[in-house]
Amino acid sequence: MSTERLPAVTPEVAEIERALTRITYLSTRARQHERLMALAGVPLDRAAVALLRHIADSEPLRPGELAQRLGVEASHVTRTVQQLQRSGHVTRVPDPADRRAQRIELTGAGREAVERIREAGARGMQLALGRWQPAELRTLATLFHRMVDDFLARTGDDEQGQDPGAAGPADRTP
Repeated sequence: MSTERLPAVTPEVAEIERALTRITYLSTRARQHERLMALAGVPLDRAAVALLRHIADSEPLRPGELAQRLGVEASHVTRTVQQLQRSGHVTRVPDPADRRAQRIELTGAGREAVERIREAGARGMQLALGRWQPAELRTLATLFHRMVDDFLARTGDDEQGQDPGAAGPADRTP
């Protein structure tokens, strides 16, 4: 167990943690996932969608690398990759560094599925945030990216390339 002394929690940080917990709950509910898949016209489970999104945001990766980056067991990735191969969303390609190994990459159908899922998610978010002003949305996006960057810097995950969706600093000005 770590002996690192943690700072006292301010009321502001406690409220942010509560809000993030609510967002996580809302975004991971099975009913929400089913609604998103229906809107996107993509009949995939949550694990498959998470894997597709991650592959879309990175170069082709070995299954073990995917498991490490997603923080799951390799067997989960193997089963999900097999499911996605059967549905035509991913394919295995030789690893250029080691021809005996394979990497997982999206097929055209996989790229289309990710685009449809992201579009459906963005449309839902647009409806929910429709009364917000553009400046408020830019500020929120900037602060979310800054928070994620700070979380990654704290855990060291960014050093392992685990945040392929990060925008550069120039993309974060309100």
